[in-house]
Amino acid sequence: MPAKAKTRLAVDIGGTFTDVAAFDESSGRLLLGKALSTPARLVDGISHGVDKAAVRYADASIFLHGSTIAINTMLERNGARTALLTTEGFRDVYEIGRINRPDSYNLYFTKHVPLVPRALCFEVRERMTAEGAAHVPLDEASVLAVCEQLKRERVDAVAIMLLHCYANPEHEARVKAIVKRELPHAFVTASHELSQEYREFERCSTVAANAYIGPVVSEYLRGMDQHLSESGFKGSFLVVQSTGGLYESHQAQRQCVRMLESGPAAGVIGAQALCRSLGLSDAVAFDMGGTTAKAGVIYRGEALTAGVALIGGYAQALPVQIPMMDIFEVGTGGGSIAAVNASGALHVGPQSAGAEPGPACYGRGGEAPTVTDAN
Repeated sequence: MPAKAKTRLAVDIGGTFTDVAAFDESSGRLLLGKALSTPARLVDGISHGVDKAAVRYADASIFLHGSTIAINTMLERNGARTALLTTEGFRDVYEIGRINRPDSYNLYFTKHVPLVPRALCFEVRERMTAEGAAHVPLDEASVLAVCEQLKRERVDAVAIMLLHCYANPEHEARVKAIVKRELPHAFVTASHELSQEYREFERCSTVAANAYIGPVVSEYLRGMDQHLSESGFKGSFLVVQSTGGLYESHQAQRQCVRMLESGPAAGVIGAQALCRSLGLSDAVAFDMGGTTAKAGVIYRGEALTAGVALIGGYAQALPVQIPMMDIFEVGTGGGSIAAVNASGALHVGPQSAGAEPGPACYGRGGEAPTVTDAN
């Protein structure tokens, strides 16, 4: 491919496979490459896919990236050790949640399991009214006292959700500044940066999710950025958002929760385009990967979206209050491991064999039984 060619390079990394597509604008050719994902160093899987597609990073003017690393980190519960700071008197908002019970007749129903344990939920003295007036001034001494506890707890990430910060983020911004100063190595995020809507439980769940996946996702994106630079890429590095839109990689490193449905959203957008080209108005888009299975709906030619998404299944889901494709998903995919639980029932997922070692039938050292093996 000529060095002067304008190439759009798109990459999607799943828990098991990495897919590469390159579109040469000068010739109209679409080149594809597929490789096993490499969890220990994900950029290697991309390079293998790029090689199979017979393209070069240096030829690309734009690099579009969709990834399931955010959603997989959240569903598999292997994110950072996270603490939550909230307004005095509202420590239990995240754990209490809403009173709705999706499965009314299930005698064994259990509530959602928070990403942040109660022992790591802390209060700071302040109170903002719904109109944005400071009813109780921020007590910075209480913030500093919490920071000392966070140091002892050795947390990797801190989520901040203060009451009514959508009306006035002054207190929340100040708390974030103090925490970043006292814990310079921690990933610190505030709820007003992600959602400017009311409903404290949903905002709390959103910022907790951003903090929980933040260290893993941001480190991955920084590594990707470095890899692209070292490989000769000089174009724009854009990440697919959960809406199907795009944002800069440096923004994605701070607002990781916006790419929770990054990979699946791109698939739904593709299904929407395919429906339009075929003259179809209604369709279901289904994607079963190695770690999760997802489904989206095209209705009257448009992909359905939601202002609040439930992550992790309907019954025990954690809400995320940001715009995204209305995608239903479960932590069960081709590489999900089957096991017998304490009651003797067969249980599948959310743990996955991934690409390494992968399902036993791959012959790469995997021994745990997976959905792919059963198939």
